[in-house]
Amino acid sequence: MVNAAKSKISSAELGTLWMTYQVESLMDVFIKRFSYDTDDNKAKRILDNYIKENEKLLSEIRKIFNKEKAVIPQAFSDKDIFKDAPSLFDYIFHIMFLRIMMRISLGVSAIHFSMSYRNDVREFYKNAIKILQDTYGTCTDYLTEQGVLAKPPYMTMPKEVEFIEEKKYMSGVQLFGNKRALNTIEIAFLFQILEVNVFGMQLMTGFAQVAKEKEVREYFIKGKELAKKIVSNMNSIILQSDIQPPSTWAGKATDSVIPPFSDKIMMYCTNIMASSALGNNALGMSFSMRSDLPAKLAVISKDTLDLAREGGKLMIKHKWLEEPPQMEDRNMLIQTK
Repeated sequence: MVNAAKSKISSAELGTLWMTYQVESLMDVFIKRFSYDTDDNKAKRILDNYIKENEKLLSEIRKIFNKEKAVIPQAFSDKDIFKDAPSLFDYIFHIMFLRIMMRISLGVSAIHFSMSYRNDVREFYKNAIKILQDTYGTCTDYLTEQGVLAKPPYMTMPKEVEFIEEKKYMSGVQLFGNKRALNTIEIAFLFQILEVNVFGMQLMTGFAQVAKEKEVREYFIKGKELAKKIVSNMNSIILQSDIQPPSTWAGKATDSVIPPFSDKIMMYCTNIMASSALGNNALGMSFSMRSDLPAKLAVISKDTLDLAREGGKLMIKHKWLEEPPQMEDRNMLIQTK
C-alpha cells in the first residue's frame, strides 16, 4: 500500500495550492501596506500578527512546490506596492478588509481541505483554517468594540416548534397578496450579500480613484455601480418585512488619487470579490424558501458574472492573469511527434 505522505501530489491538490498561493501572496501585499498606513496601535497589531502567520503559509506552499519540483507561481510581490503613495483607506477599513477576506478564505479553504488526499496537504489546510478562524474572530471583536460593525437584525425568540402547512409559504404570498415575512435563514444570507456589497462599494471607490489605466478605472466604476444597485435591492427586500437594514458609515476610502497598489493586484482582488459574491448568491438561492428571492438573486448573479468575465478579459489583455498548471495536452503531443 502506498504511503499517502510519500505519494505524488494530485492535480487537484496542485491546483488548490496554486490558487491559495495567489490569494495569500495578494493578502501579504495588501496587509503589509495597510499595516504601514495604520496609525491605530491595536489595529496594527492585528495586521502584523496576520502577516507573520500568513508568511508561514506561503513558506509551506513553497516547500511543497519545491519538493514536487513544480514552478512557484509569480503571483504578487513588493512590485505591486508603491510605498510613497498616501493611504487609500482608513484604519477601520483595513480591519474590515481583513475580516471580509478571512471569511472568503475560510469557505474556500474548507473546500480545498475536502479535496486533499495527501497528509501534508491536509495538514496545511488544517493550519490555514485555524489561522483564518483566529484572525476572523480577532477582527470581528475589534470592529464590535469600535462600534462600527453592522449586525443582522434581532428578533423575538420562538416559543414553540412550528411546521409549514401551506404551499403559499414557498411562494411567499400571504393573504391580500402581501409577501410573507423573511425567515431567519433567508435574512442570514441576504445580510451577507448586503454586507459584502456595502464593503465592495467602498473598495471599488478607492480603486477607481487611483487606477492608472483608463479602462481599468472605468471597470472599477462599473463595479461600484453594481454594488450600489445590489445594496439598494437587498435593502428593498428587507424593508418589505418591516426590518430596518443595518448600516455603518465607518470604514471608507480617503481622498487620495495616488495609487498605493498596482492595477494588476487591484484587478485580481476585484476578481476574488466577484467570485465570492457568486458563491454567496448561489447559497442564498438554494436556501431561500420564498420563490421570489431566487429569481432576484439570479439576476444579481448574472450581472456579477458579466462583471467578472469583463474583468477576466481585461486582465488577459494586459497579461495580468497567470495561467494555472495545465494537464498534458495529449493531442498536441501526438501531433508534434
